[in-house]
Formats: sequence, structure tokens, C-alpha cells
Amino acid sequence: MTAGAGSGVEEPRDLGDALRRAAALLAEAGVPSPREDAEQLAAHLLEGELAGGGLGRLRALAIMGTPLPVGFWDAFWELVAERARRVPLQHLTGVAHFRHLTLAVGPGVFVPRPETEGVVQLALDWIAEHFPAPAHDAAAPPDAASPRARRGPVVVDLGTGSGAIAASIAHEVPTAVVHAVELSELAHAWAARNLAAEATGGRVRLALGDMRTAFPDLDGTVDVVVSNPPYIPPGMVPREPEAAEHDPEIALYGGAEGGLELPLAAAATAARLLKPGGFFVMEHAEVQAERLAAVLGADPAWTDVRSHTDLNGLPRSTSAVRAG
Repeated sequence: MTAGAGSGVEEPRDLGDALRRAAALLAEAGVPSPREDAEQLAAHLLEGELAGGGLGRLRALAIMGTPLPVGFWDAFWELVAERARRVPLQHLTGVAHFRHLTLAVGPGVFVPRPETEGVVQLALDWIAEHFPAPAHDAAAPPDAASPRARRGPVVVDLGTGSGAIAASIAHEVPTAVVHAVELSELAHAWAARNLAAEATGGRVRLALGDMRTAFPDLDGTVDVVVSNPPYIPPGMVPREPEAAEHDPEIALYGGAEGGLELPLAAAATAARLLKPGGFFVMEHAEVQAERLAAVLGADPAWTDVRSHTDLNGLPRSTSAVRAG
């Protein structure tokens, strides 16, 4: 049996055969995770048949030699061919997984990366220390005199892109009130989907605008500022075709010498927004860590400036505390 005119390729015997063929093609194209991407594309097409079982169910069906559903191979082959041309996997499936969330993404918005999950964790760790969850005692009423009982943290996400940082903090800190700003109209539209009231409990305020002038009404009142600003130095094109050819330039390049224009702008806005003792954390390129630590360390607005490494041991984020 052969596939239809859409692929022109002989149809595989079963799901396992289809995944093996797809993984081989993606590996030949240089895709970093060929088998995993093939599985993700198949799971995207077979979502109904998997009945919520996800990749575990898909792998079980592949081992069992499950026959292909009608029309599956043509649709799957088209997606695999697109992925082989290095179209981002997330653009083909329409979703990106970030921490505990599944976000809507596509052309026009930066696809969130695992490195940024670590930046969110640094913010969450600070929040947990300074806004501890109250012990629940059904017999005792809340302590109305405690400021921590009256409110949760006020958080700002500068350059929210898809809304990944803002949505994660709103999801993982139910008492937080989050404000997010994005300059790109296309990215803002994706963020609006991911930060909709039904997804975040109405606790996220999304603005379209420049992070350098955002939220003047919050000056001096914010507890935490988080940012993953554009930071790639001019002329340093990303090695991965997925980023170089499909991530919007407005989300990549930091401007000025060394790509530091926008990271330093994020730091300046954070200094304006934060109350004394407030926390700022920002992602950046590993080659920028020393320079950013030096600039923030020399600025009287900041204290306790620290560099943080990612899972690969590279210095990929910097934090600081607003001086009093």
C-alpha cells in the first residue's frame, strides 16, 4: 500500500515503522532530537486516539505495531518534511511546554527555552522566602495584622513574549499579581492568549508597549521584576536555524555594543519599579555575565548582585536586590 499524492512516499507498515522513518529523516537533516520530535509530531496528529495518554501511550502503540489511521501518513509526512527544513517543532504543533504549562506559540513570537525556566525558579525561590505561604489552621482566623496575609507579591515581567514567565508565576504563586509588557504586536497577541483571565485567574495585566517606559503607575511599589530581554550581540547570528530563521529579530538582538542595550534598559526599569529590598533577575548570554555584574555592582541602586549558572554550568542570569 502506498501513501497518497501528498507525500509520494511508500506508506509505512505501522506506527512504529512511521516513527523510525521519520526519526531517520530528521537525523539526516541535523535535527538535534529526531526521535523525540517525530513522536511529538505523531502525538499532535493522534491526540484523539491517545485519549490523554500522551507520549507514553504513543510509544506503547508503536511497540504494538498499531496500524496507521486513515490519512495519518500523508499528514505526518508533511509535518516531518517541514521539521526537516528546520521549522520549529513548536510552530508545527502550535504549543510549547514551559514548566507546568502548555503555551500557544507560532510565527511572530519567541519560543520559550528551558534556560528561562531556571530564571523563573530564581524568582519563585525569592518569593517563597519573602512571602511564605501561611500555615493553614481551620480553627484560627487569618492574621489581619500581617502584611503577608493581606497580599501576595507584585511581579513585573519585562518583555513577556509568549507570556511564559508571567503565566508561570501566576500559576505557581496563586497570591501573586503580575504585570507584563510586550513591544511586538504579534508577540502581544500570543501573550494575550496565554495570559487570558481564564488561564491566570485574572491576576495578570498585559500591556502593549516599551519596557523602558512601562508601568509608571507602579514606580517604587513592585516586589519582583523578571526579564528575558533580547540580548544577542549584533552580528552574532544564532547557530540553530530554528532561532536564526524563525524567531523574530525583535526578540533576539539586544542592540548596541555587546548586545547590552536592552538588558541594561531592563535593569534601569527594574530599579525604577522596585521598592527597596525588591528582587530583580534577568536572563542574558553567558558572555555578558561579567559585564552585567560589574555594571550593576557599581550602581548604587543595587546590592547583592549575583550571577547564576544554568543546567550546563554557564552563567546565564544575574540577580540583584534594590538598595534602600
